[in-house]
Amino acid sequence: MLRRDQPHPHPTTAIAAAAAKPGRGRRRDEPRHLASDERRTAGKTLRDQVPREAHGEWKAPKDRRNVIDLLEQSNVGRVPSLIPIRFGRMMQSPFAFYRGSANVMAADLASTPATGIRVQACGDAHLSNFGGFATPERRIVFDINDFDETLPAPWEWDLKRLTASVVLAGRHIRLPESETARAVLATACSYRERMSDYASMRALDVWYDAIDIDRFIEAIDSKETQERTRERVQATRKKNTPEFLFPKFVEHKGSAPLPVIMDEPPLIFHPTAKMVPGVESRYREAIALYRESLPEHTRALFDRYQFCDFAFKVVGVGSVGTFCGLALFMAAVDDPIFLQVKEAGASVLEPFAGRSLHENHGQRVVTGQRLMQSASDMFLGWGQGKNGRHFYIRQLRDMKMSAIIEDFTAGDLRAYGRACGWALARSHARSGDPALIAGYLGSSQIFDDVISEFATAYADQAQHDYRVFLKAIREGKIKAEIES
Repeated sequence: MLRRDQPHPHPTTAIAAAAAKPGRGRRRDEPRHLASDERRTAGKTLRDQVPREAHGEWKAPKDRRNVIDLLEQSNVGRVPSLIPIRFGRMMQSPFAFYRGSANVMAADLASTPATGIRVQACGDAHLSNFGGFATPERRIVFDINDFDETLPAPWEWDLKRLTASVVLAGRHIRLPESETARAVLATACSYRERMSDYASMRALDVWYDAIDIDRFIEAIDSKETQERTRERVQATRKKNTPEFLFPKFVEHKGSAPLPVIMDEPPLIFHPTAKMVPGVESRYREAIALYRESLPEHTRALFDRYQFCDFAFKVVGVGSVGTFCGLALFMAAVDDPIFLQVKEAGASVLEPFAGRSLHENHGQRVVTGQRLMQSASDMFLGWGQGKNGRHFYIRQLRDMKMSAIIEDFTAGDLRAYGRACGWALARSHARSGDPALIAGYLGSSQIFDDVISEFATAYADQAQHDYRVFLKAIREGKIKAEIES
């Protein structure tokens, strides 16, 4: 494990470099490019050091930190008045609690076996952080869609967080344990088989690969669910345009020439100058820094827009209380664009995987997102506020589609788990070495069974932590506010 103050290595594999041998015309320290079969073999030999069966074990360490202490630690720097809303959302179910406690699992994962193969990890790869969104070419693709915690780290951590979330989702919608187990196995199997596919592909073809919405729908078993998904895609195309969002979020006040974002406290409100320095200058410095992070051709487009307004907007579960907001820009009176501004702090993985190479955590998020996604929003960029907080920016709801877990059948959960396993494998194959990982995983179902054992055991742990969390609320140790 790396020290907290030690930068992480780049997400390339140390294994391949170690296998390099000096040869004619090559420096002794220059890695030899191994064939896919050789890298698979190198991955297979890792089983001698870290048996696949070791990944199935979960037992809380004796020195495991108190869950409430970890949650309180994650509140540092958040808006105090919004923290009860965060906890109120987390208390809705064990699955909601799991979504908001990424730092708890990060600390736990650091004590589990790891192969030493690193990838650009999501850091918070639960079911609800996958979904559909529009590419700059206006295609809808399925992929990971949350990168607040991204950092180079062991590939196993993402897969363990994903599969444990499948167990909690199955329990949340009250599926029989046997059906939940089938969904977890389907998720793990999908990751293993897709990684094997990527191990056999040319590097460029891996980067070209994308899960467009048609491929996603074709992978669904149920014809009824396929049709329902197609209908939802069509509805999303209509509702997630700036023209649709504009009347929902803005209003004109008096004779003011420009529209402003409507306040809906406590979830949408205009910050004070004390809360967000820069109000007086209309965030000129922060916008300029963000603009510089954009590619030159995107700046030409961005320059067509005039800043109109900014308001705080509470989002998600884990992000509640961080400095997130909604910015309105206009190119003309009938040509708006909404940009979502999200604060970026240190990744929850940093204490265990090494600190980020990027001084700005917004840049860390953007770089990780571009590494992992097949296509990213054209307005994706980063900056820093006058208060020193780091942030990243992207379009708001650009045809974004998220799973409604509560509506899932057993078949839906299996199909969605398979899609998430596929997307995660594709993302890891872009930044890591798919042949090494595939060699370690093997072609049998051994690893699928092992990771399912871990997922079930860790879901039990999360439910135990959830009960501890509820008890702390009842005893008044922490405050939670249920939204009306």
